[in-house]
Amino acid sequence: MPNETGTAETSPGDVVFQGRGLTKIYDMGEVQVHALRGVDVDLFAGELVVLLGPSGSGKSTLLNILGGLDTASGGHVSYRGRDLTRATDKELTEYRRFHVGFVFQFYNLIPSLTAFENVSVVTDIAKDPMKAEDALTLVGLGDRQNHFPAQLSGGEQQRVAIARAIAKNPAVLLCDEPTGALDSSTGILVLEALERINRELGTTTVIISHNADIAGMADRVIRLSSGSIAETYRNAEKRMPKDISW
Repeated sequence: MPNETGTAETSPGDVVFQGRGLTKIYDMGEVQVHALRGVDVDLFAGELVVLLGPSGSGKSTLLNILGGLDTASGGHVSYRGRDLTRATDKELTEYRRFHVGFVFQFYNLIPSLTAFENVSVVTDIAKDPMKAEDALTLVGLGDRQNHFPAQLSGGEQQRVAIARAIAKNPAVLLCDEPTGALDSSTGILVLEALERINRELGTTTVIISHNADIAGMADRVIRLSSGSIAETYRNAEKRMPKDISW
């Protein structure tokens, strides 16, 4: 059984994200939607975390705030001690460009560019990028770099999207339902790519999922419900993606 975890076993210097009292309220006309309700969260260097919960639990909202794509209505969040809550639009743009890689459910590849060219779009603007071909090799697509998206399967397109996200050498990789549009066997290949990146590069990796089976591959699982953290636990033993099915 998973063990309850706190932050005691990890030193404060290892904290990548620290969120305190995070709230997010969306005004929908006369109705207010409370997406986050006073969330406290710490994420640590090199760990693989799964944010687990049903649709509407606040997972994507929390991920977007951590990634600088959205701002909290209340509370504060910091990245390696740097306050994102008070950052300007320019500062958030630079933060997203140089520190964070994003992977979404839909691949957002440019159809007229090859896999290599789709990844190179990012390496051209990064400070210290890896080679596009190296990023594609890391996700198992070294032999498909000259193929266009239409010539690739859904799982291959998602792995190109992952290669694009990691090619700029981000410290953090944030993944919102990366297997949501894929079947089980194809999704496992994507999860294997994410696990390898976390293990070999030490990239702090956060994966959103509503699938409890995927939580088995995490170092730590944070389960959200109705905008609050319902449970946090550490897996006593991590499962490899090939042992996961849904």
